[in-house]
Amino acid sequence: MSVAGGAYKAYERGEKIGCTAIQIFTKNQNRWAAKPLSNDEIDKFHSENERTGIVVVAHAAYLPNLASPKKDLWEKSKESISEELRRCDLLGIPNLIFHPGSYTTGKLQDGIDLIAYAIHEIYSRNNFDVALTMENTAGQGTNLGFSFEQLAEIMDKSGVSEKLMVCFDTCHGWAAGYNIQDRETYEKVWRDFDNIIGEKKLAVLHLNDSKQPLGSKRDRHEHIGKGFIGDDGFRNIMNDKRFLHLPMVLETPKGLNTKDGSDVEMDPVNLERLLNLIEKK
Repeated sequence: MSVAGGAYKAYERGEKIGCTAIQIFTKNQNRWAAKPLSNDEIDKFHSENERTGIVVVAHAAYLPNLASPKKDLWEKSKESISEELRRCDLLGIPNLIFHPGSYTTGKLQDGIDLIAYAIHEIYSRNNFDVALTMENTAGQGTNLGFSFEQLAEIMDKSGVSEKLMVCFDTCHGWAAGYNIQDRETYEKVWRDFDNIIGEKKLAVLHLNDSKQPLGSKRDRHEHIGKGFIGDDGFRNIMNDKRFLHLPMVLETPKGLNTKDGSDVEMDPVNLERLLNLIEKK
């Protein structure tokens, strides 16, 4: 949800289309600098949270890279993530979702170690309440965090695993080879998650269909039911009692251009499609 006009405005926008959970950026996602949150904005955010009862999670900006082999970028990334954690603490947001990072010109194992050490330093230097929540990736390029094993290793090596959680993105998981479409393989995905990471560590679900086939390693989000995952995969999730308590967030394209040239707002359409997959009992 957009935070134009103030972060608290996201609640009203989410409420308008019937959301019970939303995701926001607490700052411009494509810039390092951030305007400080005013006391008035913080108060309004808390008031809207109380009024609507909508669960909110935050997504970190895209610029930080905790796996970077470049010392200056690595240091800058740590400070940027720390600042976003501070903002989440002020707003009372429980989870800050972030992409673990890319090892770029370095080595894969070095990248994993750098992410873990950065997280350790972030929490050892600050007393944050918010949980830094790693999002699984599609495995595109040198991106890390595309396997449950990598996420578990980062958590274990950080030394602060009690502070860390995981966000599972369906499009990213599909691209990385996790088949949630077929019932049998769907159950295997979550058995593996529980055995490798632990079911209690799953904090958020990103529900996105995929423009690319299983195992493509390409991160291309699609409208619900319009991609390779299809309705079956999301039907599995929407009827899984294990996940009823989790915030589920759409990161599908915002609009759809029709043949007559008009643009349809797709958030309500995708939300309704998901809700219609819930089996009536």
